[in-house]
Amino acid sequence: MTQTLQLTEQEEQRQTIVTQTLQLAIVLPTLNERKNLRSLVGRLDAALAGIAWEAIFVDDNSRDGTADEARAISLEDPRIRCIQRIGRRGLASAAIEGMCATAAPVVAVMDADHQHDPKLLPQMLAAIESGQYDLAYASRFAEGASTEAWGRPDRVKASGIANALARHVTGMNLTDPMSGFFMLHANTLRAYAHRLSGVGFKILLDILSTVDVPLRIKELPLNFAARAEGESKLDRTVVFEFLVGLYDKWLGRIIPTRFALFGTVGAIGAVVHMSVLALVLYLFGAEFAVSHYPKEAAFIVGQTAAALTAMTFNFVLNNELTYADKRLHGLLPLLRGWCGFAATCAFGMLANIGVSTVLVRLGVYAYLAAIVGIVLASVWNFALSSKFVWGKYGH
Repeated sequence: MTQTLQLTEQEEQRQTIVTQTLQLAIVLPTLNERKNLRSLVGRLDAALAGIAWEAIFVDDNSRDGTADEARAISLEDPRIRCIQRIGRRGLASAAIEGMCATAAPVVAVMDADHQHDPKLLPQMLAAIESGQYDLAYASRFAEGASTEAWGRPDRVKASGIANALARHVTGMNLTDPMSGFFMLHANTLRAYAHRLSGVGFKILLDILSTVDVPLRIKELPLNFAARAEGESKLDRTVVFEFLVGLYDKWLGRIIPTRFALFGTVGAIGAVVHMSVLALVLYLFGAEFAVSHYPKEAAFIVGQTAAALTAMTFNFVLNNELTYADKRLHGLLPLLRGWCGFAATCAFGMLANIGVSTVLVRLGVYAYLAAIVGIVLASVWNFALSSKFVWGKYGH
């Protein structure tokens, strides 16, 4: 009898939740956050008492079963939803997708790692619903805020640099435009969603630099906490990610951002390539005279060594920067990734060596021939590595 009564009360509670008019959706991009979910839902429930809300976990196909955990919680609490993304990754794009997937009139974005305090959500919602503000956000650097519990002075410094650049770009005197904890009207987001880049980690900056109309912004101080579980999705590349976002906003429609990054890494790799080639030619004692075929062997050895060295260098740098949102971690994934990168670049490397060698035989200056080979291989390398190393078939 007691068990039946408890079930009836739970069903009544579920029915009450379902029939309330939805006020707020909280979007939580996740990657390997399984251990954080239940405790976070409990904190949301406590902080948002009396408010009709839902939480949307947008999971980038985590290996630890985060999506399964979110679905399990959803069976118990209909306010919890899960979007499991297959073959696409990235914090900013996950936030956009989640915000567009709700019927709630107001949407918030926050982290699932417990660094953002859910107790600020009612204050943000009150500011938005008052009609006095279009956007509310939590600042790590406002008066009354603190980053002491974070325990990452290096990240605080990097965020400070990025924030200074962001204030200059947006023309808004905000203390933390790089914040990842904010709230706004859903119709504002949807009106500009097609223009958002979705690149990198800083979706708030993307919104601030995209929305044409002046936004009335409410700033709330945040005591930024340390992560409860798991590893941070952000790292030392925070300033780089900011610059990537700016490039995508300004030039991304002309030259795709990912290709521009790949090309930039390739250009740096070209310097490495030419340095190794010069070293080998020097060690062989070859002041390269293109008319002397015996010297050809030195060039082939040098070009091969240079191509292999540059390929490894490019893999490491692309993994850290170009594909930071899809980065490979751990010894085995890195080894598999390097092998995949080597395999996809093999044809490009052979074309590089073959074409440049033919050009040398035709009398083209050795270093110019090497550059032609590099350019020829770069498009092939980008196309295949994007798909097979860091893309759909690389995970």
